[in-house]
Amino acid sequence: MKAGTREKPAELTGFTVGVTAARRREELTALLRRRGARVVEAPALRIVPLEDDAALRAATERCLAAPLDYVVATTGVGWRGWMSAAEGWGYGAALTAACREAAVLSRGPKATGAVRACGTRETWSPASEAVDELRSWLLARDLRGRRVAVQEHGAPLPGLAAALRERGAEVVEVPVYRWAPPQDPEPVRRLAEATARGEVHALLFTSAPAITSFLEHAEAAGRYETVLERLRQDVLALCVGAVCARPLLEVGAEPVWPERGRLGAMVHLLTATLPGRNRYPVPAGDRTLVLQGNALLLGGDGTGELPEAVWLTPGSARVLRALAERPGWVVGRPELLRRVWPGRGADEHAVEAAVTRLRAALGPYAGLVRTVPKRGYRLATEPRGGTR
Repeated sequence: MKAGTREKPAELTGFTVGVTAARRREELTALLRRRGARVVEAPALRIVPLEDDAALRAATERCLAAPLDYVVATTGVGWRGWMSAAEGWGYGAALTAACREAAVLSRGPKATGAVRACGTRETWSPASEAVDELRSWLLARDLRGRRVAVQEHGAPLPGLAAALRERGAEVVEVPVYRWAPPQDPEPVRRLAEATARGEVHALLFTSAPAITSFLEHAEAAGRYETVLERLRQDVLALCVGAVCARPLLEVGAEPVWPERGRLGAMVHLLTATLPGRNRYPVPAGDRTLVLQGNALLLGGDGTGELPEAVWLTPGSARVLRALAERPGWVVGRPELLRRVWPGRGADEHAVEAAVTRLRAALGPYAGLVRTVPKRGYRLATEPRGGTR
């Protein structure tokens, strides 16, 4: 959608959101676009199934070599993949029987549903859906000589396995699938670049490895420090849960996450959080104008006129924000350069071009932005037709 395009606003109109998920990306993207957001799709990882992998088969055979005392199911898709692979090798009935004889711990409703679907019942499932709680539950038991099978979810769980082994347990790690780098790294690199330039308002992550991958791509592009600065200041990082958020917390960012790790809950939290961080009133006489992200929302005027949203370029939106923060006051070109293009090596021609694009997008409201000769620009509190 080009700058200057008008549309009926929705909750996330004006915002650009980066989606790094591989699984269920289409569903998440549809939820965001339905709410008016522009979405940048950049899968940071890909899932590699291991149905034919020797490591998975060997782990399954170890599980069947002796009775299991505990089995940990961490994801629904992983559990179903394990059961399906075992069925293909002729181990399906034996593995199901072994799990029924053990105490099965499931990490959340999806894993619980998968466990029940194969005719097994879970012994316990943490309300938080956190691996930490599974570990605490197990460590509260006498694990000496016990056999524990842990179904991994995309990456090894060394903290869990090591803690159980320290208590005397024999741990069988079951690698059902693995996270791998994306087949095409360019979308992730472009998302990192756009984040560094201040063109992204929020980043959504559904796994901790995706965060690590995104930051690695930012580093490869030479934008690591700038991306971190954005994440710590003005880009909202939203994670599916507390475990997912850990890599960001470790680098000093402050991500948010919903109480329940669901895509719908993520989008609901984003909708409730993001507009409050990026809304600025724009005085325009008797009209109600609001700058939300990169869109100017034109409210109704009391005559029955429906509100509209005018999309702006990121640079033009940042110029308007700088002016709207001090309506009526002159903001010089050097200050606009520092605020809108920090560290970018832009010159005053960039300011003039952004203002020109802004006025073109504003149409009948172009008079909001006044030129103050030899000084800069100001936001008129009572706009009229001219563009001085």
